[in-house]
Amino acid sequence: MTCALPNQIAIDGPAASGKTTVGMAIATKYGYLFLDTGLMYRAVTLAAIKQGVPAKGRALGPFMKTLDLDVRATSDGTQIRLAGEDVTSRLSHPDVEHNVSRYAAVPLVRTAMVRQQRLIAATAPSVLAGRDIGTVVLPAAPLKFYLVASETARATRRAIQAAQGASDARKDIANRDTTDSTRTTSPLMPAEDAVVIDTTELTLQEVVAFALERVACGNA
Repeated sequence: MTCALPNQIAIDGPAASGKTTVGMAIATKYGYLFLDTGLMYRAVTLAAIKQGVPAKGRALGPFMKTLDLDVRATSDGTQIRLAGEDVTSRLSHPDVEHNVSRYAAVPLVRTAMVRQQRLIAATAPSVLAGRDIGTVVLPAAPLKFYLVASETARATRRAIQAAQGASDARKDIANRDTTDSTRTTSPLMPAEDAVVIDTTELTLQEVVAFALERVACGNA
């Protein structure tokens, strides 16, 4: 059976649920642009920390107006530049990890990032991964995934990814879950029409295979 590929795919879920892995697999196989929207919020956080701009206060407005953020989404992944400097490899730094949810919860930050995300998604067939893609950024996307996994499984993955202690990773995961799901603007939640995948007991290969199959035929 031949099926038309969706022009936009939304992937949402909490930290370390597998969004980036699935998104990159889809982009690689089918030639989509892949935008990891979380990197955009991390870039804002990195820049704000460097400039001493707190997540709460009047300074954040002027800071956002002058932020030089360049986002490049390709089938090979997402690259982030601040003032012309590639900072992609620095966005998993502990200072960024510990503070990103606070900056990402600010309405004016989310408004600016969502606007840019929609512009990128309109340029070519795209896969966007984040926490509000299916509900806010691309609510009309023809295919939406929502990935979940137990806190323990996600903490284990994050500890490996970030070379972090398991207890610290679990604490960070729990804090981010609480902040992301309870914020007033664009809280983390599945879209009503999202395909929910619990990745706790699945291998990476099983999750990717299921997602690729749905992209090929599950949207028709």
